[in-house]
Amino acid sequence: MQATAGDRLLMHGRAVGQHDRAAQVLEVLGTEGEPPYRVRFEDDGHEAVVAPGPDCVKETPNQPRPNR
Repeated sequence: MQATAGDRLLMHGRAVGQHDRAAQVLEVLGTEGEPPYRVRFEDDGHEAVVAPGPDCVKETPNQPRPNR
């Protein structure tokens, strides 16, 4: 995955009952857009450094969201 600051990451829950979480990329810490990323979670404002796995989807700011 490659991301830039301002992209949105949607991390799907990994276990039954675990909710999806959305976060905004604040800073790219890897080289050439690669992880890890410093993010701010939308639900509680918590900031963390993440290395997204295969259960993560990247959305760019101008990209239309898929119908769910």
